[in-house]
Amino acid sequence: MSAVPRRILVINVSRIGDTLLATPAIRALASAYPGATISVLAHPKRAEVLQHLPFVASVGAISKGRARLRGWLPGARFDLAIVYGFDRPLVAYALRVADKVVAFSQGDEALDARLHRAVEQPEFQSEHSVRLALRLTDSIGVAHAGYRLAYRVTDAEREWACRRIEPLRAASAGPLIGMQVASFPTKAYRDWPAEHFAQLARRVRKDHPRTQFLLFGGREERARTQWLAREITGACTNFAGALRLRETAALMSCVDAYLGVDTGPTHIMGCFDIPLVGLYHCYSPSRIYGALDHPCFYPVDHPKPYRCPPETPMAEISVDTVLEALESALQARASS
Repeated sequence: MSAVPRRILVINVSRIGDTLLATPAIRALASAYPGATISVLAHPKRAEVLQHLPFVASVGAISKGRARLRGWLPGARFDLAIVYGFDRPLVAYALRVADKVVAFSQGDEALDARLHRAVEQPEFQSEHSVRLALRLTDSIGVAHAGYRLAYRVTDAEREWACRRIEPLRAASAGPLIGMQVASFPTKAYRDWPAEHFAQLARRVRKDHPRTQFLLFGGREERARTQWLAREITGACTNFAGALRLRETAALMSCVDAYLGVDTGPTHIMGCFDIPLVGLYHCYSPSRIYGALDHPCFYPVDHPKPYRCPPETPMAEISVDTVLEALESALQARASS
C-alpha cells in the first residue's frame, strides 16, 4: 500500500473457530503498522473471543442485517478494511466507511471492481485455514507475524478459574483433563462417539487412578455430557451448558491436558501452551484446521484418506490411537 493506514477495520462474522483462525492475520496487520488503531467487528455471539487481545484496540458486533443500516451517515472513517466471508452487506458496509477495502472475490463483478483488492479464493480446503485468512493481508504486502491463534484470558478470569478448580485439584492430586466431546450440530460428523470417550476415560483412570475429567461444551451437548459424566462418575465434573464462553475458556487454561473434537473450544485451547489432543475427521483433517505453532499439539486424524465423505464415521478412530496420543500429552505435561 502506498500510504500507511492509521485506522484499520477488520470484519469477520463467523463461528468461534473461523473467528480465531483470522487472528494471525490481525496480528500481522498490527506488526506491519505498529502505529495503527485496529478495530474488529464480529458476530454478536462470537465477538467476545477477541476481547483483550493486545493488538486490537476495540471489538464490536455486527450482522448482515445491522450492516445494511450502518455507515450511511458521516462518522468515523477507516483507511483500510479487511472483510472475511462472502456476505455482500458486510462488504458494502466496509466500502461506505473505509477508503480501501480488501476481501475475497464476491462473485459480483460490479462489487469486486470497487475493492482495493479482490482476492481469488483458492480451491476448497487446499491450504490451512490460517494461511487462507492470511491471503487477504498477503495481497497488500503485509508480512506474516506467526501462525499461532490468539486468545487472552484476563487476570480476573484466571483468578476465578483457579478458585473454581482448586477443590478438584485438592481432592484428586492427579492430572485434570479437559474434554470437548461434540462439535456444533451442523458439523456433527466430526463427533467421536461418547462411548469411545467413556472407554478412554476408564482406561486412563486404570493407569492414572487420580485423574479427573472436566467436560466442556454448550447446552446442545448436555445430554451427551450428562451420559458421559454418569459413565465415569466420581472422576468427572460436567461444566457443559453451565458456563459462559469466557468462563469456559478460563477453566480450559487451567487443565493439565485437553482432548477435543474439531470445534471452536478446541481452537481456543490451541492458544494455550497446554498439551492438546485434537480429533479430526478425514473431510477436514488437521492439516486444514490443526493448531499451528503450538508447542505440544498431538493431532489424531481419521485413518481414511482426505476428503472422505462427511458420513464416514469418526468411530473408525480407535480408542487405542487416541489413548496413545493422550499418554504423550500427559508425559509432556509431566516433564514441563
